[in-house]
Amino acid sequence: MEGIASVLWFSGGCEPPESRNWIFAGSCHSPSTPANSTLRDDCPFQPPPAVPRLPGPLGRVSGARPAASPPTPFPPAVSQASLLRLHHRFRALDRNKKGYLSRMDLQQIGALAVNPLGDRIIESFFPNGSQRVDFPGFVRVLAHFRPVEDEDTDQDPKKPEPLNSRRNKLHYAFQLYDLDRDGKISRHEMLQVLRLMVGVQVTEEQLENIADRTVQEADEDGDGAVSFLEFTKSLEKMDVEQKMSIRILK
Repeated sequence: MEGIASVLWFSGGCEPPESRNWIFAGSCHSPSTPANSTLRDDCPFQPPPAVPRLPGPLGRVSGARPAASPPTPFPPAVSQASLLRLHHRFRALDRNKKGYLSRMDLQQIGALAVNPLGDRIIESFFPNGSQRVDFPGFVRVLAHFRPVEDEDTDQDPKKPEPLNSRRNKLHYAFQLYDLDRDGKISRHEMLQVLRLMVGVQVTEEQLENIADRTVQEADEDGDGAVSFLEFTKSLEKMDVEQKMSIRILK
C-alpha cells in the first residue's frame, strides 16, 4: 500500500532529512551548537544560568506559566542538552517574554510557512481550542520527533509509552489529517491534504482520483475512510522512526 506513504511523505508529514530542523530555523544559534556554548552576541535572548530542570516529567520552568492541567506522566521527553536548546528557541520565539507562545509566535518559523501542513502542525501545539502553549507543552509536541534510540525499544510495559514511539509518531501524523477528530481520515480530509500539497499543479479531477485511490487502498473494512489501524498498516514498511525524527532532539 503505497498511497498513504506517498501522501505522508510529500505533504511534509515526514520531511526529508535536510528540512527537518524547522523548529530551529532562524534561531540565535545553530542546531549543532553544543549545549554548553553561548548564543551569538546579537541574540536578545541569552540562555538561563543552567539547564532548566523540570520537576516530574515536564514541570514548570522559571518564567513559564503553569500548564492549564497537570501533564500526563511519561518518561523524560528529551535529553537535558536538547531541553536547553528548546528552551533557547522557546524564549527566542516568545519575543514579548510572556512565558507562553501563541499561534502568531509559531508563525515566525519560516520553514513552517512553506510546509504544506504548516498550519496544521502549528495547531497541534494548541489542543482543545487553547490559545497558548507553555514550555512543557512545547516540549511535549516536539518530543514526538525525538529519534528512537536502542534503549527506547526496551521499555518497561508497565510504564507509559514514550512520545517518540513508532505508534505515537504515527498518531501525531494521523491527527494532522483527521481534522474533525472522529478517528478516521475521510475522502474529503484526504482531498484537503492533496490540495495543500499540489496547489494548481494538477486538475481537481486528478486530485479526486488520487484521493479515491489512496483511501481505497488503505480502507480494509470498506467504510469509505481510513482508521488509525488502517493508517498504521499502510505505513508498516515505512521507516517512520527515521523519517519523523529531528536528530538534534536526541
